[in-house]
Amino acid sequence: MRTFFTVDQLELTDHRLFLIAGPCVIESEESARAIAAELKAMTTAAGIPFLFKASFDKANRTSGTSYRGCGLERGLAILEGIHRDFAVPVVSDIHEPWQAAPAAEVLSVLQIPAFLCRQTDLLVAAARTGKPVNVKKGQFVAPEDMALALRKMTAEGNERVMLTERGTFFGYGNLVVDMRSIPVMARTGHPVVIDATHSVQRPSAAGGISGGNPEFIPTIAAAAIAAGAHGVFLETHPEPDRALSDGANAIPLGALPPLLSRLQKVYNSLL
Repeated sequence: MRTFFTVDQLELTDHRLFLIAGPCVIESEESARAIAAELKAMTTAAGIPFLFKASFDKANRTSGTSYRGCGLERGLAILEGIHRDFAVPVVSDIHEPWQAAPAAEVLSVLQIPAFLCRQTDLLVAAARTGKPVNVKKGQFVAPEDMALALRKMTAEGNERVMLTERGTFFGYGNLVVDMRSIPVMARTGHPVVIDATHSVQRPSAAGGISGGNPEFIPTIAAAAIAAGAHGVFLETHPEPDRALSDGANAIPLGALPPLLSRLQKVYNSLL
């Protein structure tokens, strides 16, 4: 068994599937805590290491009128409470280098959005905090080029980096996952995650907002695990149709237990 690194007290290894999950964006403290509580119960019952993810700001919305979130200060306060009260690592996106330091005071993992994965100053600022970093592969980036993004961070002395596949542009308004990217990125020796919900996103396909094909989430997640992914990233919501961001490609919270059981069986079959 190989241990990649620890996040808080949680060991990420190549012998146990881990899950990063939560709502796309913090809609309210009450809803974020309710989702975190349900996810913690589900993953504890399944024996799956769990990291809670929710964004305090979505700076890449297609429309300027779309809901972005509650902002850094309020968002970090909510995530700090979830981290403390539910004893789970917390993950959120940062978009600008100055956000790295205050975010690192609260977050267990700093996440770099796909559209910013080549922003050197942002990667370096995240790495210099010493916190684990999850870098999403841009839809426009070849998987082998993620080794260059990784190198920008390890050059700062931070080896606690994971790489996430989330699909590649396939014409306008569509994404496709090239499963070859999983073993390619795994050659770096760092954990690789499949973002199975953004991978079914249909960018700008719903009249200025993103559409999606969530029925393919289980297929993509299972296929990526079979290809060698160590973790799964899922955005989930109790009522995706009412979610304030990316509901069209979120999985219903109630649908997670059977999916997690299926994915864990696929992962364990490869050990």
